[in-house]
Amino acid sequence: MPQARFRSVDGLDMCIEYDAFGDPSHPTLLLIMGYTAQMVQWDERFCRMLADRGLFVVRFDNRDCGLSTKLDGATVDVNEVITAALMEEPVPPVPYTLREMAADAVALLDHLGVARAHVLGASMGGMIAQHVAIDHPERTASLISVMSQPGDPTVGQPTPEAAAALLTPPPSDREGYIAHSTTWQIWQSRRYRSDELSRRNAARDWDRSFYPEGGPRQLAAIYASGNRDEGLSALSVPTLVIHGRDDTLITPSGGERTAELVPGATLMLVDDMGHDLPEPLWPVLVDAIVSHVQRAA
Repeated sequence: MPQARFRSVDGLDMCIEYDAFGDPSHPTLLLIMGYTAQMVQWDERFCRMLADRGLFVVRFDNRDCGLSTKLDGATVDVNEVITAALMEEPVPPVPYTLREMAADAVALLDHLGVARAHVLGASMGGMIAQHVAIDHPERTASLISVMSQPGDPTVGQPTPEAAAALLTPPPSDREGYIAHSTTWQIWQSRRYRSDELSRRNAARDWDRSFYPEGGPRQLAAIYASGNRDEGLSALSVPTLVIHGRDDTLITPSGGERTAELVPGATLMLVDDMGHDLPEPLWPVLVDAIVSHVQRAA
């Protein structure tokens, strides 16, 4: 797959793994995945559905994940960062924040020669997409924030069971990792989740790039980035907020608050959708995304 190489805003020699679908002359839709999630979580068939509707679809691995640059050896006390953020105290230094991750996304657009893109992010990717829109509005044709939240610790909080599943370190062997993957169904769509799907995706992710070391740094970036209420309230880009009613990892109040903050934003709450993108819902999601892009244009 192709790679974008550049010097990041925080002075790193960055290599971002990406691929693209569709005609580059069509409007660009930049897909940003979530916490520790590789770009292959944007299923290729989902990407091609969007491309077939007239979009140039780009997906990529965030830093510290997949086949992009990993900050080996960079240390962070993530518990200290989370505690300080929740207590509204000064947050200790972190290797990077969501702003640097958003700047990586913009650097990828530079590499592709794309002046403006429709930016779609899921979960942590939604938070990064929000930062792209806030920090780089001239590069943002529209914003689509999916199963995410605005950095407000009073909204979108996970259920205790989902939080425990997220924070439990996965097994460090392939067989154990694949078996453990069914634990993450706690936040997935109740109607569509399956053991077979969980294990198949886990095997794919392990074989492509198993890298748990990036998790604490990405989690620290989320909490160190703070509240985006002010920035979101000042946005003037067309915004669509999508959230599953069954989401237990970032509960629906996170999406509802995001839509409340952004002037003129459209909120779409989806039945039978958890903190995932189940295939039976792809037609509904693709229709909503394409309609939003067309309205924004």
